[in-house]
Amino acid sequence: MSHPTAAVLTLILACTTPSGTFVSVARGDDVVNGPLTQQYREAAKRIVTATLEGNDAYNKLEHLCVNIGHRLSGSAGLEKAIDWAVAAMKKDGQQNAHRERVMVPHWVRGLESAAMVSPRYVPFHMLGLGGSVSTPAGGITAPVIVVSDEDELNAVADQVPGKIVLFNKVMPPYDPEHGAGYGATVRYRTQGARLAAQKGAVASLMRSVTANSLRTPHTGAMRYGDAERKIPHAAISVEDAELLARLQARGVTPVVNLRMSAKTLPDAVSGNAIAELRGRELPDEIIVIGGHIDSWDVGHGAHDDGAGCVMAMEAINVLRKLNMIPRRTIRVVLWTNEENGLRGGRAYAKDHENELENHIAAIESDSGAFAPRGYGLSCTDKDREAVAVRQMKEILSLIPDSISGLDAKTGGGGADISAMRGAGVVLIGHRVEGSTYFDYHHTPADTIDKIDPDLLSQNVAVLATVAYILADMPERLGTE
Repeated sequence: MSHPTAAVLTLILACTTPSGTFVSVARGDDVVNGPLTQQYREAAKRIVTATLEGNDAYNKLEHLCVNIGHRLSGSAGLEKAIDWAVAAMKKDGQQNAHRERVMVPHWVRGLESAAMVSPRYVPFHMLGLGGSVSTPAGGITAPVIVVSDEDELNAVADQVPGKIVLFNKVMPPYDPEHGAGYGATVRYRTQGARLAAQKGAVASLMRSVTANSLRTPHTGAMRYGDAERKIPHAAISVEDAELLARLQARGVTPVVNLRMSAKTLPDAVSGNAIAELRGRELPDEIIVIGGHIDSWDVGHGAHDDGAGCVMAMEAINVLRKLNMIPRRTIRVVLWTNEENGLRGGRAYAKDHENELENHIAAIESDSGAFAPRGYGLSCTDKDREAVAVRQMKEILSLIPDSISGLDAKTGGGGADISAMRGAGVVLIGHRVEGSTYFDYHHTPADTIDKIDPDLLSQNVAVLATVAYILADMPERLGTE
């Protein structure tokens, strides 16, 4: 990595080395190439080197995935995972390790199946969508009408009553510049049942939200909103959706049987898992790092979001082992119920509303454990946001060449930390290379074997370095 020239605007950042020696670095639009910079680079290098030489992140993730497994809100698995996380952080020596009570929705999948019964019998690979109602006991058997989007649904509205609507919205291939086309396609997961019911459909299906498939269905949350009629809603694999679409294009009306015994139970008691590396000078000023501890009830929840959780847990563990205690507190928060309610993130913001003015930044990791790419930042104060992005670029430039391709940009955050936006907290999303994330997202294939231990360690190293510097800066992030 090249050493930039002198800055136009300069900040003085300070950090404490493991030995306790204070070193500083001139900061600004560029990083000053001088002896102080080199001293700070050595501190950053120490964190990265120690992390890559060995850490406990993969061992923690393996326990979470293999010993505990999937963790949907309301399940015994989720509560076991929260208890384990609190105990593990306490064992690592973290301070104030505890759980904070949160009431969460409790949707249970039950038995389910889908199959084409005409013009021939084909069992489908399907997953009911979280929050869906059930079918009658014998299921629903009806002709299928295939549409690609809402416009096509409106165009054939008179043909929909009594039928099952399939939203065959194609997710575009991953684009390195613009990312995945998730936003354009996931709408039919969340809103498909409501849209289809308005036209008289008896049930709705959707093409799984992925650009690549080996007949793997993808689940996720759906919402009825203010719908007068609630119809069952499920996802089928890309291949099964294509079969139905091709039959319709050939003038054949396929008939599908859908069976779902899903039910929604009363809210259940859960909790956010929390622990801290307490600051040495300004312990009441907080840098939050974390991910969501819940997962869908399929697979292991390895990339989504077990990896994000252990990254945060291990980031402060690395710093504690190195005796690198920053000025401010780094607080790990593992939020509950991100997948189907966001109750954990909202409860945290409410429970801590009196101290949010002292929350400097919140970093959420919820994109898997692929190669780290940096951070996206957002803040209600756009001037502060611009300064924070520039500062983050400078911080990332201090990370050794063993981890490359890091950058910072405007626009980022996360679902769990979004409730802190109104308090002016700088919201930061931990970014990774995302070309294969949606191959596994919300599927039975999101298992521990899809995790590269070396890439997981790189993410821990980057997060530990960034969290340490943000917590140790003399001035708050986003101030000059």
